Amino acid sequence: MILESLKQGVGVIQSTLETLSNGPGVYRMMGEDESVLYVGKAKSLKKRVVSYTQVDKLPLRLKRMVSETRRMEIVVTHTETEALLLESNLIKKLQPKYNILLKDDKAFPYLHLTHHPYPKMVKYRGKRDQEGRFFGPFASAAAVDETLVQIQKVFLLRNCSDEVFKQRKRPCLQYYIKRCTAPCVNFIDCSLYLESCQQAVAFLEGKNADVQHYLTSKMQQASEDMRYEEAAAYRDRIQLLNHIQTHQRIHHHDIKEADIIALVAHQGKVCVQIFFFRFGSNYGTESFFLDHISDSSAENLGAFLKQFYEKREPAELILLSHAPEDFKAIQKAISDCYKTKISWQIPKLGPKKELIDHAVLNAQQAIERVLIHKASFKKTFEEIATLFGLDTIPNRIEIYDNSHLFGKNAYGVMVVAHQDGFDKKAYRKFIIKNPGNKLTGGDDYAMMREVMERRFHHIEEEGWQRPDLLLIDGGLGQVNSVKEVLTEKGLADIPVVGIAKGPDRNAGREEFIIPGRDSFQLPHHSPTLHLLQRLRDEAHRFGISAHRSAREKNLRTSILDSIPNIGPKRKKALLLHFGSAQHVAQAALEDLLKVPGIDKCVAKKIYQYFHDS
Repeated sequence: MILESLKQGVGVIQSTLETLSNGPGVYRMMGEDESVLYVGKAKSLKKRVVSYTQVDKLPLRLKRMVSETRRMEIVVTHTETEALLLESNLIKKLQPKYNILLKDDKAFPYLHLTHHPYPKMVKYRGKRDQEGRFFGPFASAAAVDETLVQIQKVFLLRNCSDEVFKQRKRPCLQYYIKRCTAPCVNFIDCSLYLESCQQAVAFLEGKNADVQHYLTSKMQQASEDMRYEEAAAYRDRIQLLNHIQTHQRIHHHDIKEADIIALVAHQGKVCVQIFFFRFGSNYGTESFFLDHISDSSAENLGAFLKQFYEKREPAELILLSHAPEDFKAIQKAISDCYKTKISWQIPKLGPKKELIDHAVLNAQQAIERVLIHKASFKKTFEEIATLFGLDTIPNRIEIYDNSHLFGKNAYGVMVVAHQDGFDKKAYRKFIIKNPGNKLTGGDDYAMMREVMERRFHHIEEEGWQRPDLLLIDGGLGQVNSVKEVLTEKGLADIPVVGIAKGPDRNAGREEFIIPGRDSFQLPHHSPTLHLLQRLRDEAHRFGISAHRSAREKNLRTSILDSIPNIGPKRKKALLLHFGSAQHVAQAALEDLLKVPGIDKCVAKKIYQYFHDS
C-alpha cells in the first residue's frame, strides 16, 4: 500500500515536470483533501522538482510527503529573491505539514526607557514605535526581568505606571527597600534622577567601567562632605555592580552586536542554538527544536533563517555554524527587508569560532536534556499502564482541573501529555457557563460535567483525538461525573483516574481513585507519583492562570462602562461619590443628581439603566 502511494506521488510529480521551466518560482505539494503538504522555492523549478522523483535519495520525511502528494501548484517568479519571500509568506499563512515550522512566533522582549520627565525602565514586546530608547533583544522574559532587578538595585529607577506616579502622595514600598529614589514625591531632584537614567543606559551599553567610576566619585564626594549614610549607599551599589560583572554571562570584547547561530543534529533531534550579543554583552540564549527532520543539512538551516528573521530584526553581524542553502538569496532578502547592511560569517578559526563552538555545545546539551526528559516520560507511562491496569501503554493523557473563586470567573482546563512530554498546542480552556449555586461557592461536580460534555462534543464533531487516559484533579464525586458523561457519549471504555489531595492536602499523600477499585496511595519517593503530581500541577497551573486572567480583566472593567454617555470622568465621579458600582445601581434619582457633572438627563439614563426591566 505504501509503495503504491509512493508510485502515485512520483507519477504526479513527473506529470508536473512536463510543464516546468528552468526559471525561479514556488511550488506546493497538495494532499488528498487539498491540504498543503509542503511549500518550496527554487532557483530552477525543473531541477528542484525532479529531485523528488529520485526517492532512494530522499529522507524518510520527504518520502512520506511524496507518497501523500496528489497534486502540485506552481507559481513562477521573476527572481530568486521574489520566490524566497513568496515561499516564506505561504509557509506562514498555510502552515504546511512537512515544512519546518517555528513553534514560538513571539517577538523577543526588549527593555524600554520611556520618554517622560522622570523616565522608567520597563519590559517591552511589540513594534518599537514609541518614544524613548530600546535595548535588546533579550533571549527571554526571564533575562529581561533579571536585568530590570539589577537596574532597580543599582540605579534606583522607578517602575510604577505614569498614572500611579502622578497620584502618589507618599513613597511606595520600592523606596523603603532601596529600589527607587521616590521621584513621585520629589525626594530626588529631576537632574539627579536623569543622571541615574544616563548611568543605567551606560550600563546596558556595556560601559561598566564608566558607571563604576561615576559611582566611586559620588561615594568619595559624599564621604568628604561627611554624608556617611549616602556614601555607604553608593558603596553598596558599587559592590552590587562588581557582583553583576563577576557573574555576567559570557562576553567578547571584539564583538559589540551579533547573533551567533548553530544548528546541530544529535540522536535524531535537531536544535538551533542562538546567542544574542548586544553592546558587547550576551543578552541570553534560546534553543529552537525543529520537528520532522533529523539532520543538520544546509536546507534545514536555510529554512530556519528565513522564518526566524521574518519578524525579528537581525544584528549587524551574524555568525553561522555552516552555510545554509540559498545563502546569497537569504542574505539579500533579509538585507532588503530591514534596509540595512548585515555581515554574515562562517568562522573557521579564532575567537569567533570559539563562540560558534560554545553554541554547538549548548545545542548538544539541550538535545541531551530533551532526550533524557523524553526517556523519563516514556518509562513512567509504562509504569502508569501497569499501575492503573490499562490494556496498552497510553500515548495521550488528558488532565482536567477547574479553577474559580466561589463560582466566579470559573474555568475548566484540559492539559495534554504524550510520551514525549507536554503538548501545549493541545491545551484547552473552557469558560464555565453554569458554575452552579454561587451561594455555596459553585458546584464542582456540575462544572466538571459541563467541561466533559463540551470536550467530548468535539471528539464527535471536530475530530479531536481520543485520549487513552483521563486524569481528574478531584475525588470520587468528580470521577463519577466524568464517567456519567462518557457513558452517555458511548465512550465508557476510556479509563478515568481521580487524584484526590491527601490528608491535610499534603503533597505526597494523594489518593488515586479508580471506579471499581479501592483508593490507594503511592510511596512518597515513587517516580510514578512524581510524574502524576507534575501532570496534576500543570493542569492546576494552567487553570489558575486562566482564572486569574479573567478576574484581572473583570477588575479593569465596570458595569458603568455599558451605560451610554458615561465616560471616564463621569465614571470616576460616580465611583468617588458612591464608593462602588453596586451602590450606583442602588442609588435613587435624587442621589444621582448630587454627583458633580451628572445633570438631570444623564441621571435619568443611569437610573433607567438599572431599574427598567
